[in-house]
Amino acid sequence: MAKEKLPVIPFELQPKSADFDFDIDRALAGVVGLKAIVPENAFTAKTLGTERMGHGVVIRQTGLVLTMGYLVVEAETIWLRTIDGRTIQGHTLAFDQETGFGLVQAMSSLDLPVLPFGESRTVEPGDRVIVAGAGGRELALAAQVVARQEFAGYWEYLLDEAFYTARAHPFWGGAAVIDEGGKLIGLASLQVEQGQRGKKNSTSLNMVVPIDIVKPSLGDLVKYGRPNRPARPWLGLYATELGERIVIAGVADGGPAEKAGIDTGDILLAIEDERPKSLADLWRRIWSLGPAGVEVSVLVEREGRIVATKIRSADRLAFTRAPVLH
Repeated sequence: MAKEKLPVIPFELQPKSADFDFDIDRALAGVVGLKAIVPENAFTAKTLGTERMGHGVVIRQTGLVLTMGYLVVEAETIWLRTIDGRTIQGHTLAFDQETGFGLVQAMSSLDLPVLPFGESRTVEPGDRVIVAGAGGRELALAAQVVARQEFAGYWEYLLDEAFYTARAHPFWGGAAVIDEGGKLIGLASLQVEQGQRGKKNSTSLNMVVPIDIVKPSLGDLVKYGRPNRPARPWLGLYATELGERIVIAGVADGGPAEKAGIDTGDILLAIEDERPKSLADLWRRIWSLGPAGVEVSVLVEREGRIVATKIRSADRLAFTRAPVLH
């Protein structure tokens, strides 16, 4: 893995020791760079690409690294880069579709500090945090929590309560979010806009996946590679809100929705004869019907016609390549 130099965070935006009551440099040493190579024929290659780069956090002395799952799902090769310039091979250990987290196991000793878990449930707007990519202070940003709220993703993803930080880290994927006590409280997953993009009053934020949601299933992820619970029903929909309407923005190739005849541009009217009030409500209604495999009745509007169909849901992970240990 060749070292790919990212532009540094300006010095005035980097965290200062006087503002935090822990050894910042030691904590930042526990953040590693990550590069994943995915086969071109992988299920997620079209949407997520075949070369993915981001960050991960060392959470156990055994070399266990927590990252965002979209970086490592279906990866056949993973390289981890340490703060002292070493490159170490890893492999995907687990991917949790519900939380969005992934685990990577280093294949040899990382010999790096472990970032202990904090309590994301206690995070409040106004709290100071560090959003840290791999590379020490030059890739670390002093930020502040600005909001806690629900997040609904177009790819059948929902967080009951994500939190958001500003300024936004420009290289956010898997970046560690560290609280004032030096503990890991989440990973940055996305950059989102507050206000209208391009306008003077718009602000870029990082959406952070809270660490508390992975704690109950971490043991299962290490042992089984996935949570030890029934898989949620997955339809293979990409949906978005346009005003008060929910519009199908796309369907996964070969997924349940495509097989059932759902088309891009369809306006979703009802699930099981009930109109979803929002994207979050849509996902909750589908998941409430039972585990993966349950049949879902869907009503859509297409070019002025009402079309009713049934979608046989699936386990999303059944469509992806299982991790292979080289």
